[in-house]
Amino acid sequence: MYALSTVVMNHRDWVSSFYPETVPFVTESELTRRISFPEEASPAEQGRLVLQALNMEGAFSARRTEEGKLVILRNHPVHPRRITYETESGHLQVEQQPFEAPRFLERMHRRRGFQQDYLLEDVWALSVDLVILTMVVWAFSGAWMWWELKTTRLWGISCLVFGFGLFAFFLLTI
Repeated sequence: MYALSTVVMNHRDWVSSFYPETVPFVTESELTRRISFPEEASPAEQGRLVLQALNMEGAFSARRTEEGKLVILRNHPVHPRRITYETESGHLQVEQQPFEAPRFLERMHRRRGFQQDYLLEDVWALSVDLVILTMVVWAFSGAWMWWELKTTRLWGISCLVFGFGLFAFFLLTI
């Protein structure tokens, strides 16, 4: 997933040529619902109450527009939603962004865990941590095995020097 998402992000112009430039949100539902907020509640607290009223709890961000509307972006890897709530009229508009593979991969790549209060977010973050730990153990065990097999040391040192040289070349040219 990280390899594919990195290819998508590094070659954004080429990948984007296969998809429309902007993916509009499609209205999923509109309704009127009065939701009372505690005085001086932050947009995040208000967003949490709106999502609870809609039974759409999960990772989100919320902000107030200049017009006073509450805009909630409900993070979801496959179908992200934008919920707009007009406090005065109680008008709620729920919009969904259609699925597109490149946007899905980028959302999964950029997901962060442990900041949200939801188990699924923590499971994703834990799985990423486990993959990183596995790769570190894999690298160190490979280096240890290389050192223990005396017949491969010359080839190993040659590859190591070549790898550092290639890394330095790319670092200087970027």
